[in-house]
Amino acid sequence: MVDNNDITNELNIMTRQEIRDRASDKAFAKIEMLGFVIQTDERDLAIGSYGGDISRAQFILIAEGNKTELKTWNYIATLIEKDE
Repeated sequence: MVDNNDITNELNIMTRQEIRDRASDKAFAKIEMLGFVIQTDERDLAIGSYGGDISRAQFILIAEGNKTELKTWNYIATLIEKDE
């Protein structure tokens, strides 16, 4: 009789280094994407293109939120890189 839990556990075993590498990859991908979003936000602010029914003030809040998000992900990436 095959124990599916044992097979599943064997397939799901990841080393700490593999998990750290995946976490790092995800963090740096998020940082890269937020960089693009922030560039787009700045361009849209410059040309007055906010999209939909939001005001300039509301769009500025969104743009500032994206910058805060970038700072957070940079912090997370730093913690991941320091993890041994």
